[in-house]
Amino acid sequence: MLYDAVVLLGLLMLAAAVALPFGDADKHAFQDFWFTLWLLAVCFAYLGVCWRYAGMTVGMRAWRIRLVSADEQLISWPRCFLRFLVGLFSLGAFGLGILWALVDSRHRGWHDLAARTLLIKSPGLKPNGAIRQPQQSSK
Repeated sequence: MLYDAVVLLGLLMLAAAVALPFGDADKHAFQDFWFTLWLLAVCFAYLGVCWRYAGMTVGMRAWRIRLVSADEQLISWPRCFLRFLVGLFSLGAFGLGILWALVDSRHRGWHDLAARTLLIKSPGLKPNGAIRQPQQSSK
């Protein structure tokens, strides 16, 4: 999560710089509706593209974790969006939706339950994302 926070912080700083020339220069998240919506869209763009096309974010890659649907396939855009929205709600509920993973038998938070997704370990995944090839014995 810390890895992704660093990436998101950089993206949000860039997004804020892009938004500066438009409208009032004194923009504040959660006070300016359109600016807040823009920042949320940037967050979803990063997370959605990572989840949809790679099944993992930078932080998930470092820990060798993949996000998959119940049939272990990459998730669709609607599921990405639903997971993002419920994740925001989970955080807004003092993190209860995230902490729910501690009591769920399959370690799913509210966002995983709503989007029908799972986090699985990928031991065959190198930190750079390449798939490890099995070692061949030399005879």
